[in-house]
Amino acid sequence: MSGYDRVVQPAAGDEALENHLGGDEAKNYRQYELDMVAPHVGRSMLEIGSGLGHFAEQFLPRLDRLVVSDFDPYCVEQLEKRFAGRDDIDVLQFGLPTDIPLEDKVDTVVMMNVLEHIEEDAEALRSLARVTLPGGRIIIWVPGYMQLYGDFDRKVGHVQRYTPKTLGATVAKAGLDVEVLKPINFLGGIAWWAAVRRGGVGYPDPRLVKIYDRTVVPTTRFIERFIRPPFGQTVFCVARVPQPKA
Repeated sequence: MSGYDRVVQPAAGDEALENHLGGDEAKNYRQYELDMVAPHVGRSMLEIGSGLGHFAEQFLPRLDRLVVSDFDPYCVEQLEKRFAGRDDIDVLQFGLPTDIPLEDKVDTVVMMNVLEHIEEDAEALRSLARVTLPGGRIIIWVPGYMQLYGDFDRKVGHVQRYTPKTLGATVAKAGLDVEVLKPINFLGGIAWWAAVRRGGVGYPDPRLVKIYDRTVVPTTRFIERFIRPPFGQTVFCVARVPQPKA
């Protein structure tokens, strides 16, 4: 059974709760995601949980090949419409862990807010490693710290939130090497704790998301240029698929 079967509500789609954290109300946050991920992306990319394709589309100018994917049939249908007629873009439907139906390996896999939905997380990463070139990267963006786990996490089917230690252990169990592993968006973590945990809010208010995006995100980005935060709303990891030993 795929860990995706635990998802209470799909992680993507027009009405998905998680979209309110990366939609029109959060343009600065979307740019934050792109700027963190882009330096680690090569020339061929597989995105896991592509949703409606907004994030993956931003990488097209730098890619020779793009593969988008999702488990949700609605999202797959929308992806096929969005990228219709593009020979350099493939659309796949699958849930992890599984044998991914990809003939030619990619040098980069990107999974934004996906791994936390999957109970068999290490096995999911092994599935991805099998379709990634040796030396290639698997970029992982997950919600951080179980102290921030609340009703929102339950509603969108999060199995867990990670720390650098727990994510690092999962990456190592999958046989991957860690290149980057750190908490990010620490002011966002404080705001999330205050609103969702301490405040008892189970759903991010779009009005507050706009305020958060205009104030907290730029401030966090500025501060994190100079210091490594002790915790954060998100844990960011770049894992490497090992090269074969001589």
